[in-house]
Amino acid sequence: MTQPLTTNDQRAQLLANGVARAAGQSIDPWPVVRLFTPDAHVTWLLAALDPVDGDTAWGLIDLGIGMPELGTVKLSDLAGIVGPRQQPVLRDLYFRASRALSDYVRLAQIDGSIPD
Repeated sequence: MTQPLTTNDQRAQLLANGVARAAGQSIDPWPVVRLFTPDAHVTWLLAALDPVDGDTAWGLIDLGIGMPELGTVKLSDLAGIVGPRQQPVLRDLYFRASRALSDYVRLAQIDGSIPD
């Protein structure tokens, strides 16, 4: 059995950030969860979750091709992804954000990949 992509606390924080975004608040949240493929060099640094569908996450997406960008992804889609060695998407159990999402974006665009 694979681990859940978010804990209950992470999901609550993602939803709270999503409510603020949906309300049009200008927020620069700290990423809440880091997801990755252990065998395909793809990373998702997620900061908000759509409060309407509870599935569409927003954050910094790094597909491993040197062009990380802000975007959205459905958690239900990520749950079904496996890499070339049949490894599922995993949650980084040790991730703790060290800066706001905008700083991660700025550094990732300079480096071509998500820092930390």
